[in-house]
Amino acid sequence: MVQVRRTIHASVPEVFAVLADGWTYASWVVGASHIRAVDDTWPAVGARIHHSVGPWPCTIEDTTAVRVVDPPHTIELDARLWPVGAAVVRVELQATGPTSCTAVMTERAVRGPGRLMPHALQAVLLTPRNRESLSRLADLAEGGCRATATPDAAAARADHVDDR
Repeated sequence: MVQVRRTIHASVPEVFAVLADGWTYASWVVGASHIRAVDDTWPAVGARIHHSVGPWPCTIEDTTAVRVVDPPHTIELDARLWPVGAAVVRVELQATGPTSCTAVMTERAVRGPGRLMPHALQAVLLTPRNRESLSRLADLAEGGCRATATPDAAAARADHVDDR
């Protein structure tokens, strides 16, 4: 199992709000390039994000499903990328203050050729990627990603675009 951690200057609920918005998945998960659909029940157990991975036009379409969720502290995902395999990815949020937390991301290959790789090789490949994913998650949470997604904000952006 590969584990990385990062301090995020946002509260646990603010960070979990980003995780709970399946449409932001490609914004923080390194490698995910496009979200095709998000189940209405996301992030409930069994709900899926339908995503594409990789650069266009060489994308692979697959899904990520929720295995375990304990809002606002934990989400565990079954992240698929066939033919490469699948991994269990867990993000745990631990409050360190009223406006900060530690995010801990663990990942382990569970299916496909990836699970045959020695742990040391998995760590070499996954640690930088997962550090960057937590960095992007932090940027979204610290930047108030959910605050800009309100209907009023969307209307204001639409008005602004019309003024160009």
